[in-house]
Amino acid sequence: MQMLVLAGGFGKRLKDVVNDVPKPMAPINGIPLLKLQLDHWILQGQRSFIFLLYHQAETIIELLIQQSSFYGNLVTIDWIVENTPLGTGGSVSNAIHKRGLTDSVIIANADTWLDGGLQKISNSKSAVIGVIKVENTARYGSICVDRDGNITEFVEKKTYSKVNVPGMINAGLYKLPISAFFWEDEREFALEAEILPQLSRKKLLRATMLEGEFFDIGIPKDYYKFCDWYKLQKGNRG
Repeated sequence: MQMLVLAGGFGKRLKDVVNDVPKPMAPINGIPLLKLQLDHWILQGQRSFIFLLYHQAETIIELLIQQSSFYGNLVTIDWIVENTPLGTGGSVSNAIHKRGLTDSVIIANADTWLDGGLQKISNSKSAVIGVIKVENTARYGSICVDRDGNITEFVEKKTYSKVNVPGMINAGLYKLPISAFFWEDEREFALEAEILPQLSRKKLLRATMLEGEFFDIGIPKDYYKFCDWYKLQKGNRG
């Protein structure tokens, strides 16, 4: 199954600390985040990737060529450079139609680190979002599910809130049917605004709880937090 990696964003909120490379290439103690992600996904069993690119695509492609050479025939690494920014949904739709993909695809955020869960998502029989529990959902928005695990509601971000509200959030890892993406033109739209609510209303979207650490490096505070965490993990592994 193909993994489509969303890696075309501008990373505007991270510009103050990472301004010379695109966000997926942010250095984590000297190593590009995307290299760590790719190695991590491969260790979990993923073997086929399509990276969806726009901003500073040439910098990312250089890394992908290096990694493709390193892994050889064991791994397939492909990429698509968009003519204009297409958003999370438009990027996936564009890739599905340009590569003639069938059945389902795994979708991952290049800038979201998860300890694991890829196999759980891949093995799901239905459309699924990986979710994780956090102490404060304000920055992300939250997800509500029924007793059967079906997603019933997406609650919007409340970044202005000063009250911590614990709950479940979208962890940025999905398995979705290609039939949900029926646009063939290059149209910009958000996965979170159009595809996910549509599947949820039809009771076709489930939540799978993921365990372990979760980092979204989109803001400086969490970028530095991930750098410190990864350095500690590497030290513990020797």
